[in-house]
Amino acid sequence: MSIDAHLIETELQTEQVFSGGFLQVHLARVALPNGAESFREFITHPGAVVILAFLPSGDLLFERQFRYPLRRVFLELPAGKIDAGEDPLQTAQRELREETGYTAASWHYLGVMHPCIGYSDERIEIFAAYDLVRDGEQKLDANEFLEITQLSPEAATAAVFAGQITDAKTISALFWLPRCQQSGTK
Repeated sequence: MSIDAHLIETELQTEQVFSGGFLQVHLARVALPNGAESFREFITHPGAVVILAFLPSGDLLFERQFRYPLRRVFLELPAGKIDAGEDPLQTAQRELREETGYTAASWHYLGVMHPCIGYSDERIEIFAAYDLVRDGEQKLDANEFLEITQLSPEAATAAVFAGQITDAKTISALFWLPRCQQSGTK
């Protein structure tokens, strides 16, 4: 028996109540550890990547993008959704190229984060990209609008503490900066 058995909820029934372009909303009836029943609403997500993309100067690439749910522009690291059957590293390479026009000679997998554990199964794979080279123009999706900027790691960290970066995937990825800088792979 698992040491977590006293915490586990068991699915009794689940139905999909909404299907969108890439998100699905489900309603599940579950048995709780104490034997009672309850309901859980959750979103399934295909997964995503976020990239700490280091320019030769040591600065990081950032994007400024309008996010409709909060109706404002956010400062974020390059990121994107994993397509069905796509390897997360391939996603990171594709997204960096499409969103920024850069490619990287060296890639390192750092870890994974789960940004919304209370209501979504989304996972975001975190990568570091080094030795960036401008490889052409951005190739944004038809309805995608963003601009590229750069910040030093120190300025990015300061922007988090100043409340200028509030995006969870960006903050979580920036947490990996000391590991990137210690690795000597930059």
